[in-house]
Amino acid sequence: MNNQRLKILLLGGTGAMGIHLSKILNNQGEDVYVTTRRERKGVGITYIQGNAHETAFLSDILRKYHFDVLIDFMIYNTSEFADRVDLLLSSVGQYIFLSSSRVYADSETPITENSPRLLDVYKDEEYLKTDEYALSKARQEDILHRSGKNNWTVIRPYITYSEIRLQLGVLEKELWLYRALNGRTIVFSKDIAEKSTTLTYGYDVALGIASIIGKETAFGEAFHITSDESYTWKEILEIYLDTIEKKTGMRPKVLLLDKSPHLEWIGAKWQVILDRYYNRRFDNSKIQQYIDTSQFVRTESGLISCLESFLCHPQFKKMGWGIQGTYDRITGEWAPFSEISIIKDCISYLLHRTVVPPKSKLSI
Repeated sequence: MNNQRLKILLLGGTGAMGIHLSKILNNQGEDVYVTTRRERKGVGITYIQGNAHETAFLSDILRKYHFDVLIDFMIYNTSEFADRVDLLLSSVGQYIFLSSSRVYADSETPITENSPRLLDVYKDEEYLKTDEYALSKARQEDILHRSGKNNWTVIRPYITYSEIRLQLGVLEKELWLYRALNGRTIVFSKDIAEKSTTLTYGYDVALGIASIIGKETAFGEAFHITSDESYTWKEILEIYLDTIEKKTGMRPKVLLLDKSPHLEWIGAKWQVILDRYYNRRFDNSKIQQYIDTSQFVRTESGLISCLESFLCHPQFKKMGWGIQGTYDRITGEWAPFSEISIIKDCISYLLHRTVVPPKSKLSI
């Protein structure tokens, strides 16, 4: 691609990583467009309101704007992606597909882009019959390889954090930080706590994506973009606890179970067994031809900064009152009903708090 100003579309680019990327590209002088389900306004960024899952909407904007680059943050099932891949690849000069480093199988050495994927080596028939996230992303990568075109680039982020997203194992902040700030016990597990992980600041991943835009040497290639550091989840938990104690004057209580309760929940067990039970360390040599990952934010300082920022203005998304009830049943605690504003959530909380549901019925 030439050095002229690029017209770039971010599909589903309103999440934590997309917000960073749109600002980076705008600051670089690119012409940035972002699809959004609700009305938004931004300086220097054009928001296009509509549902990017709808083929008619997607076809219309691709035909109307003639984008040079499309960066796809959407989450598709495999058949949906197969139905639109030709449209995506034929409509732009470069298509950047957001996959995931969850596609990788377990590895005793730092993971490279050529490390085996679960789809290729894992033989459990129950799992392979699903379109679970790691499988669907790998299958969609394969669809790109079989497309007959090579104007695509695959990006495989791993776990990212930001001022609004702070994970602990498989738990989003709504399932651990909310409990901590409301005086209830964080429920975590030793089986995950002892494993190593790699957490990367979302802004740094966005910088990595920006670095390969317009680079024809990146066509037909996959890259993971992660921090060079790894920590155990126990160490991550201690960083969180120390920061909360410093900021609030109170250290949250923690109950460490032997096994993650998520092993019992529909749709959650595979993320535990086939990712959080693995030691995740990455070799970033490939992406370093475009960006120096050693300059990424250090994990500890980044987590502290993001958590401190969140604690100044805490805002939580959907709480998952079913799983909150399960946690309170485990810890012997109760959430005051003044915290639960919706009757349906109150019923879900009470059912999970007072009754142990059959394994097939467990939900959040």
